[in-house]
Amino acid sequence: MTTVSSSTRSRGNRRAEILDAAARLFAARGFHGVSIEDIGGAVGVSGPALYRHFNGKDALLSEMLLDVSSRLRESAGAVVTSASGPDETLDALLHVQITFAIEQPALITVHDRELGNVPEPQRRQIRRLQRLYVEEWVTVLAELHPECPAARLRAATHAAFGLLNSTPHSAGELPAQEMRPLLHAMARAAINAAVKDH
Repeated sequence: MTTVSSSTRSRGNRRAEILDAAARLFAARGFHGVSIEDIGGAVGVSGPALYRHFNGKDALLSEMLLDVSSRLRESAGAVVTSASGPDETLDALLHVQITFAIEQPALITVHDRELGNVPEPQRRQIRRLQRLYVEEWVTVLAELHPECPAARLRAATHAAFGLLNSTPHSAGELPAQEMRPLLHAMARAAINAAVKDH
């Protein structure tokens, strides 16, 4: 049995803490408006101490967006392989995206505004993961609506993401227990409207 040392675990926790603080700061002030010292101050360490975890601000932003893109892709893959049918799979995919949208509005803002600041090799990786994530949705929607062209299903998926990822603009307006069913119903309605008559 493999064990994880407490130092490895605490290092991982500290990296996650730094990424979370950086996401909130980047969302509030923009990538160029935040210094390494600002991020260090937010987690209670000196700016230079962050270089034990990340090579710099670019590397931190890259890992932040790669991590969330990878987690969404993995979650979608797990859903698709475990759900019992396409309708249940779509509901489970919506749950994944809605949970992300409600719990990580800062990451949505950072992605929308700052992807261009990620170095090109990592940006290509992020885009690839995102395309794979979208295709998981399109595959499920194609099972539900086999008569609908894939391009239309892809457009519907992106439109649904736009709706669900609007949470940075409405954060705090409704409690999560009300926001979840609202987003779910609206996304389902948007997808149904997109595939209607096809």
